[in-house]
Amino acid sequence: MIVTLTINPAIDRTITVDRLAFDDRAYIKASHYSAGGRGINASSVIHSFGGETLAVLTSGGGSGKHLEEYLRGSGLQISVVPVEREIRTNITITDRHGLTVNLNETGPGLSKAEVARVERAVRDSLAHASWLMVCGSLPPGVPSSFYAKLIAMARAKKVKTLLHAGGEALQQGIEARPTVVTPNNVEAERLLGKPLLTRTQYVEAAERIRSMGPESVVLSLGSRGAIGAYPDGLIEALPPRVDAVCPIGAGDALTAGYTWAMKRKPNPAEALRWGVAAGTASAKLPGMSFASLEQTQEIYRQVEVRRVE
Repeated sequence: MIVTLTINPAIDRTITVDRLAFDDRAYIKASHYSAGGRGINASSVIHSFGGETLAVLTSGGGSGKHLEEYLRGSGLQISVVPVEREIRTNITITDRHGLTVNLNETGPGLSKAEVARVERAVRDSLAHASWLMVCGSLPPGVPSSFYAKLIAMARAKKVKTLLHAGGEALQQGIEARPTVVTPNNVEAERLLGKPLLTRTQYVEAAERIRSMGPESVVLSLGSRGAIGAYPDGLIEALPPRVDAVCPIGAGDALTAGYTWAMKRKPNPAEALRWGVAAGTASAKLPGMSFASLEQTQEIYRQVEVRRVE
């Protein structure tokens, strides 16, 4: 199965307003609560596509209980690591034009014993895993080398790994040589310490990140698609033009679609095409919603994949 780790999950509150404008009021049209976190989002997409997945996550306090209720109601298979403190709540505000503001809490501090329990839960899950996806931010108290440690553990058990994170967790994680790393444009800019504005810069960035350790790189570029850097060269996936309603979470859908496709058939070009299709199809939906397999297939047929010369 595909195992995901979300060590810093959240209750996501998505608020839809009439319009977002600086220094002016907005009127709330709808508000929705759901379970959140990059790994949880990825598992939700994989599950909806018919894939077998296990979401390993922490949970604490009243908000943690709500999180578990949301997940069990979805039918998703989960492995919960109890923690003492309340998990975070994140707020996404979006308007009908697709303008979005994302406000995230840092999350509860974890003790050394709680971090050790998370590590043990991941280790136990690897016996049945073909892929391990380590996703999202690290809460206070978790060393920035934690993802690197898990990647090395998985590699020793011949489990493929995907790293979907930013900051120091990304920087140290790629040195552990994950199977694939999936930074977005902003995360890549921070990692490399320079702006990325042109196609040439994106290509160079993907190659540069791959030289830092991972076997493959999928550089997610939002409406511009993605660039994959592999041992045998570079591939570009270009999505069709769509009206993006809420792009938040589209990157999680991309990583899920990519991993789901790689597990079915290890063809990087096809996996990149599926990933971009899943991200693009999800960006068309309101709020923090993820496209179904049928909706993703419709976009998949329109995604152009080509070699980068």
